[in-house]
Amino acid sequence: MKRFLVLAIALVISSTSCTTMKPGTMGNGGLSQLSGTWELNYISGPRIAFNGLYPAKKPNIKFEIAEKRFGGNTSCNSFSGTLAADDTTINFTEPFMMTKMACPGEGEAIFVEMLKKVSNYTITNDTTLNFTMGDIAVMRFTKK
Repeated sequence: MKRFLVLAIALVISSTSCTTMKPGTMGNGGLSQLSGTWELNYISGPRIAFNGLYPAKKPNIKFEIAEKRFGGNTSCNSFSGTLAADDTTINFTEPFMMTKMACPGEGEAIFVEMLKKVSNYTITNDTTLNFTMGDIAVMRFTKK
């Protein structure tokens, strides 16, 4: 009888935990929503206007969730690496590959520096990707 009771309790607990929603699944993002190409439209920190940092081309980033990869363009050089993310956190501190063309201005350096500081993300309305450092929004992208 005790075995049956323990088994019944274990079954109830396991079936309840299977229906619990993961963080980020209620319009707050989620790894599957990260998939696709995103174009930068805001970056915090620099004293230069956004259009002055990226006069010819805006940086973009593409996430390939199934392959656990990301890549993109800094507005000058291309980059790619292995994706380290879940439904709310993301990490760009692992070294990633980048071409080495000489680039005018400070835009590329600011983009790469800020990307490495990002710790979390949220996606709103399936079209806006926000990268945050703690609670501070540091980068914003629009879905392409």
